[in-house]
Amino acid sequence: MPLRPRFAGLLSAALISSTSVAGDIAAGEMPERTVHGNTVVSSHDPNARIELPESATYVGSDRWLLEAYSDMIELHAFVDADADKHVNRIYWVQFESYLPSHPELKHQYDSVRHITLGGMDFYVDSWVKRTDGNEEPDSDGAHFKALLRSEGYTLPKSMMSARFVHLMDHSRKELMLIYGEDATATGYTPAELGTGGKAHGQWLVLEPGLIQRAQHSITFH
Repeated sequence: MPLRPRFAGLLSAALISSTSVAGDIAAGEMPERTVHGNTVVSSHDPNARIELPESATYVGSDRWLLEAYSDMIELHAFVDADADKHVNRIYWVQFESYLPSHPELKHQYDSVRHITLGGMDFYVDSWVKRTDGNEEPDSDGAHFKALLRSEGYTLPKSMMSARFVHLMDHSRKELMLIYGEDATATGYTPAELGTGGKAHGQWLVLEPGLIQRAQHSITFH
């Protein structure tokens, strides 16, 4: 995955309350964006309505301060799952902003691929990995997984995912969208599909379709 200096987890320990740091935020703040059915409505950073497929079920939200990086994070989780809550696809919408007390910090990505969604430029990257790996404590991946677990959802053993990131305010704020789907149906393990793996050539065939499905699953209004 491309450079992301704070954390690189794919996919929320029990939900936690935000902690006040130098008076920048109050503890226990609620998410600033709202959700109506399968649509996330954001009034700022950016001002947008992000619509996901009708089949997507809203799991919930989490908003917390990643203290180690002075980064305020708000995520909204959606899934496509069967009657037993086994997840087939995830839709992850996340907003991030560094605290004003740290004007030197910026989000960084090194992907050379870009797409345009809703008139906005997004970095594009993708990966395939197991879902049972350890996440960095308090990372967005740890929060996302815990949020799904708290609602009784079970992730597949491995997932392949595409990530789109739009940077704002001189890279101090970002909108991140992640689409992920069950990778076990490919018949290959993440190690086999990864760089140097015996089926890496197959990943090069699978990846364009994954990115296309991710792009088609997101509509801006």
